[in-house]
Amino acid sequence: MPTSIRAQKLSVAGIFQDGMVLQRDRVIRLWGSGAPGDSLQITFREHAYTTTVDPAGFWEISLPPMPAGGPFELQIQGQEKVIIEDVLVGDVWLLGGQSNMELPVSRTLDLYAEEVFGVENPWIRQFRVPVTYNFHGPTLKIPGGSWESVNPQSVLGFSALGYFFAQAHHEKYGVPVGLVLTAVGGTPIEAWMSEGLITRLGGYEDILAQCKDDAYVASTMASEMERLDHWYKELNHKDLGLAPNKVAWGDPALDDSLWDTFTVPASWRGSDLETVHGSVWFRKTINLPTSLAGERALLRLGAIIDGDEAYLNGIHVGTTDYKYPPRKYPIPEGLLRAGLNTFAVRVISNRGIGGFIPGKDYSLDFGERKIDLAGEWRYKVGTPMPTLPQLTFFHYKPCGLYNAMIAPLAKYTFRGVLWYQGESNANAPELYERLFTGLIRNWRETFKEPNLPFLFVQLPNFDASMEGKTGFSWAKIRDAQRSALEIPHTGMVVTIDLGEANDLHPQNKKDIGERMALCAQEVIFGEPVLAQGPICESMTIENGEAVLTFSHVGSGLLSRGESLESFTMAGSDGRFYPAQAELQGNTIRLWSKAVDNPTAVRYAWEDNPKQANLYNAEGLPASPFVISTSS
Repeated sequence: MPTSIRAQKLSVAGIFQDGMVLQRDRVIRLWGSGAPGDSLQITFREHAYTTTVDPAGFWEISLPPMPAGGPFELQIQGQEKVIIEDVLVGDVWLLGGQSNMELPVSRTLDLYAEEVFGVENPWIRQFRVPVTYNFHGPTLKIPGGSWESVNPQSVLGFSALGYFFAQAHHEKYGVPVGLVLTAVGGTPIEAWMSEGLITRLGGYEDILAQCKDDAYVASTMASEMERLDHWYKELNHKDLGLAPNKVAWGDPALDDSLWDTFTVPASWRGSDLETVHGSVWFRKTINLPTSLAGERALLRLGAIIDGDEAYLNGIHVGTTDYKYPPRKYPIPEGLLRAGLNTFAVRVISNRGIGGFIPGKDYSLDFGERKIDLAGEWRYKVGTPMPTLPQLTFFHYKPCGLYNAMIAPLAKYTFRGVLWYQGESNANAPELYERLFTGLIRNWRETFKEPNLPFLFVQLPNFDASMEGKTGFSWAKIRDAQRSALEIPHTGMVVTIDLGEANDLHPQNKKDIGERMALCAQEVIFGEPVLAQGPICESMTIENGEAVLTFSHVGSGLLSRGESLESFTMAGSDGRFYPAQAELQGNTIRLWSKAVDNPTAVRYAWEDNPKQANLYNAEGLPASPFVISTSS
């Protein structure tokens, strides 16, 4: 349990700030610190409540359930006074997970720029818990953060999934919506678990001991940052493209006629660059018509592994340090000129195989007109380097984020949890079911809500080989997530049709958010809606064929295509072969010439299934699954 605190100054917990959203129709808990023995009067919505600061300097009070509304003022009066203004009462949601929950609206503007332009909604608000960790136990304080309502500037920093969920929820129920964002990119699920749970799971003893050693953490961080700094200094010092007293390789005056050629976009795999780490310069010259000279534009360079610096006519126009963000670099007015213009991209490959991600947009974008930059570029190695040493990300370690970002919220009242995570556990997918179900129960214990609704996103389609994953790792994570539906008061959003094979961070967060809002309507609010796609419930064998039955069929099963695809089946040898599938009412019959006596069936059992086309008539996709006669 968190340790008590002593204080003289009257204060409230960090999440209680101007603009906050409190949960409607549930007991509302407020807490903070003050002078021991001080009598406090809390005034809210024309009612007064009293409590006393305990000897340790801590106070807490529970307000009765109240309907949605606002804005209101909340006053806490003791020897001092605290006033919190612009308070709303509505539905508050805890957003957890990793980067796809964290992904801001600003990263989805290729799809939603017009939709969010000029948007203003004071009834949707977000509080982002600062990223911090602690390995010595749960903490009480949140070190910063503020509530923000939706406006044209702030919305860009909102969780995109959270924003579109809140938009749909507000439209449905007309109540204020609060989002408390705790997601952190790259985090495995263990980082979000209590030490008690981690200890019961076992296998983390050495990691916990190391992380609790502050000297070890500090020295590790210092030495690794020193190595990182040295690597980049050496890279820049050795890079021939940056050599002093010579023509820079970003300069259009450079003669690159003897450089090798490379077709962009493509991986470096199979090319002369496959084993290269360090810097590689790429150049391309285009002939620009007079009509576009001097115009503003957007330089789109897809996505690049790992980092890059982009130049136009010798002027630096953009930098990205790591591989995931889309490269979108604004070109200021006056930089483009009629005739020849030279683009140069310094690509920094630090480990693995570098490259330009295929399927992305590589262009000079003028809005209504684009100039394609894909095709032949010239390249030359600036300098080879040894592989960049790996860094230890301590906020990825067990318990740290739970202690510092979840535990301080334990007394706050939430309507439910929205969760999107699993990508960072794909190295050991066979462990995920136990971890995920453990986390759900763990958080319910933390918030003292045994039925706290937990809505989660099943991982979308993605070519996990791009991340070095093999062996159906994402498919196995999805199946572990599906298994969590056995826990009461949970709901799963299937997204097998919403991912991008070449992008770990698909931009379509609106459909996910709206499916999650639909899930909340059914699971939490008991609406007569169907929020789930078909779920395979059973398999029987009839005359050498498999017959599958499903739940959540709604108005019926259907195929989006001439025939059902993405089914495979296995016999006693355990080898899976493509199967033919036929809809028969609300069941599916499968057979394969290669399998005489079926024992197992899989659907969409790939990391990036391309032909999964089983839906219900309400338009929701079926969850991928594996089922056997022994299930």
